[in-house]
Amino acid sequence: MATRALKTNRFPSFIFSICIIIVGFYSCKSTVSTVEKVEVKEISANESFTETIPVANLTFDMVLVPEGKFIMGSPASELKRKEDEGPQNKVMVDAFWMGKYEVTWRIFELFFKQNQPLFDSLEADKLSAIDAITRPSPPYEDPSYGMGKDDFPAVSMSAYSALVFCKWLSEITGRFYRLPTEAEWEYAARAGSVTKYGFGDSEEDLAKYAVYYKNSNSKYAKVGSKLPNKWGLHDMHGNVAEWTLDEYKADTYAAMDEKNPWIIPTVFHPRVIRGGSWDDDAEGLRSAARMASSVKLQKRDPQIPKSFWWFTDSNFVGMRLVSPKEQPSQEEQKKFWQMVLDEG
Repeated sequence: MATRALKTNRFPSFIFSICIIIVGFYSCKSTVSTVEKVEVKEISANESFTETIPVANLTFDMVLVPEGKFIMGSPASELKRKEDEGPQNKVMVDAFWMGKYEVTWRIFELFFKQNQPLFDSLEADKLSAIDAITRPSPPYEDPSYGMGKDDFPAVSMSAYSALVFCKWLSEITGRFYRLPTEAEWEYAARAGSVTKYGFGDSEEDLAKYAVYYKNSNSKYAKVGSKLPNKWGLHDMHGNVAEWTLDEYKADTYAAMDEKNPWIIPTVFHPRVIRGGSWDDDAEGLRSAARMASSVKLQKRDPQIPKSFWWFTDSNFVGMRLVSPKEQPSQEEQKKFWQMVLDEG
């Protein structure tokens, strides 16, 4: 199977001229010139919590990922690595909670416009907050492509749709949720490893941990159908690829912040997608593998203009939630949503 090659597309309304200190992210620091061995803290099995969505009474699990340091990117010696995976950098990441599983259809569909009346019994302030959030209508085509709903991973949403869902979820639960940065994603996927995959280098073991091209039967699987990594996270390799907060740049690692790096998006495409999917070969599932979004993910969308909410050709891309351990203030959250959603 050929590796996907995706192109850049500008989105003119996103223009940011300053670096904003927010939600534990920092920018405008110097590049780390020397890569050194780093140690990562172990996680105990009980550092997790279950979030309940009010009224719907549906739950999802979050696992604590500890603060720590790791080497981001792949060494030049890694088989089938690409140039955009280097040079390697030492990165420090603050602690955060991460979804034990990819976001499922059962949870994601609560966000749809047609399900808005389900939440009419919410207290007035929460109801007012979520009613003010624009939500997607049903897509032109079945976004699951018949591969499964309910406890299967939600797919085919745009990065914008994923972010608005996070804002909706934050308002309805009272806890701040967002997408992971690219650095947070790789840190969690590695789970303290320095190998090709979180569990080691052997592709022979990949089927135990991942749904991918060789074992997927051309479709995704229910979340959690494979073994978790050492930190209790399922499907970090394969099943569906996952959106991150970052704009994709091939030379990102040449000038990367040492602490909580984040490439703030200034374009609609390309954004960074991580993890590989049911439709990818083993090389695309490596911890360091990067993918860039493009207008090709929307090529069969018949709408003019094309949907901001749905990408008709991205049934291999989904999302995973993150919530910082140190929750941002209401003012910081407001600035964050203004920035990533181009609000106000």
